[in-house]
Amino acid sequence: QVQLVESGGGLAQAGDSLRLSCAASGRTSSSYAMGWFRQAPGKEREFVAAIKWSGGTTYYADFVKGRFTISRDNAKNTVYLQMNSLKPEDAAVYYCAASTRVVSDLSREYLYNYWGQGTQVTVSS
Repeated sequence: QVQLVESGGGLAQAGDSLRLSCAASGRTSSSYAMGWFRQAPGKEREFVAAIKWSGGTTYYADFVKGRFTISRDNAKNTVYLQMNSLKPEDAAVYYCAASTRVVSDLSREYLYNYWGQGTQVTVSS
């Protein structure tokens, strides 16, 4: 089992920055990659970014490229999502997820088997 706890959400203005954190505990050695997803009211949950624990290869959704950065601290079993130049459309509940499967496409929600409780990000215009 892997437990995930997100933090760092809150209220921001358009153009501001926020950094989300996701602390993993439990059988973290079984985790292959970590991802961030988000879900806005009335919308499907969507992929934001992902990173592999080994090697640190990163993946981004097109709509966050150049604005968001995912990173990890292996020693702390923590993954971060640095969000810059926030837009009102970035407002959503952000979820951290862990995949123990060795997969090629980390944007697929169903490939993640552990999820955090989510953290709210609100962006005012």
